[in-house]
Amino acid sequence: MVAPSFITVAKLFQVAWVTKSGSTDLDVHIAIRPTSETVMYPYYSKWIRGHRDLPLKLNQWCNVVRWEFSHPTPFIRSREFLWQEGHTAFATKVEADEEVLEILELYRRIYEEYLEIPVIKGKKSELEKFAGGLYTTSVEAFIPNTGRGIQGATSHCLGQNFAKMFEINFENEKGEKQMVWQNSWAYSTRTIGVLVMVHGDDNGLVLPPKVASVQVVVIPVPYKDADTQAIFDACSETVNTLSKAGFRVEADFRDNYSPGWKYSHWEMKGVPLRIEIGPKDLVNSQVRIVRRDNSAKTDIPMAKLTEKVKEMLDDVQQSLFDAAKQKRDACIKVVKTWDEFMEALNQKKMILAPWCDEEEVEKDVKARTKGEMGAAKTLCSPFDQPELPEGTLCFASGKPAKKWTYWGRSY
Repeated sequence: MVAPSFITVAKLFQVAWVTKSGSTDLDVHIAIRPTSETVMYPYYSKWIRGHRDLPLKLNQWCNVVRWEFSHPTPFIRSREFLWQEGHTAFATKVEADEEVLEILELYRRIYEEYLEIPVIKGKKSELEKFAGGLYTTSVEAFIPNTGRGIQGATSHCLGQNFAKMFEINFENEKGEKQMVWQNSWAYSTRTIGVLVMVHGDDNGLVLPPKVASVQVVVIPVPYKDADTQAIFDACSETVNTLSKAGFRVEADFRDNYSPGWKYSHWEMKGVPLRIEIGPKDLVNSQVRIVRRDNSAKTDIPMAKLTEKVKEMLDDVQQSLFDAAKQKRDACIKVVKTWDEFMEALNQKKMILAPWCDEEEVEKDVKARTKGEMGAAKTLCSPFDQPELPEGTLCFASGKPAKKWTYWGRSY
């Protein structure tokens, strides 16, 4: 919690205030931290004196609170959330600009190489950028089932706005006094919500192997009059073999649940692979492997277990991305006119349209599309810009278009 004397940027957020202790009114109200600039930057001004103190790079995990909306959504949009936030200071804008893109690429890798969620890297509009910053970049995901975009993570260049506010100055190599250039960047537990919505199905979670706490679950399937102990021993041996090979694996030996109940239980938890071992598998020196992502069943010789499990986990990982990208791409609609835009919006599409890049036009689009489902807004202007033919007009204003921008409803 931070005292009001530090909330010089409180107008940027709907700050939650503590006004009472029990039944006693506080003489000095306390603001619950909405972000950490106002907590950290007074110390940056003390720590940074000369050019040898730069760059200064700090990262932390913490909870923050923002009272910005009336209808919270678990993980996706909650008033209190856990996030990672980095705060850095540099001597030059060039260094700051380079780091903005380096961090954004790290966020892309988290989403696309670990969570297997396709994202679009781009720049936020002036209306949608972090209000205290110079410019904001983001990775944008899309939820096909709901037809809404979602901001996956952001990397901001703060410019010298906060340096001026908090007097964060340094002496350069020539002995001249200068202000630092700053960045901030963050992603939060919202990431979990995106993962659930993009990959999950009616049976529960579907987790990519790289991030699954349990990659393989081994379930004994003893029939009546079967040698139960031999089946249990084979399950234990399977767990040991895979564990030694570096896989995260568990066995479910609970005797108060049927194999079918266990299948549903571990499917709901999203475990990528399920290994079943029954009497016939013992006789044939094999196991049956069932994939969570597509329910495919394959009988594997015990002698090739480690090799085949690795192959299947790798395939599950890639298949999740391919399926998610195919669904996302099917929802992208390129439009050039207002009528095409509205048709695509009503179809819950992610819309790529030529735009004049004017704030008043964006506000007008929001006003004209406001309804029960929420208004459309810019998601980002992708760094990978399609060709913009000369004479292309803005879909909303009819003015000359300056760029292609993604639009849609969002969380």
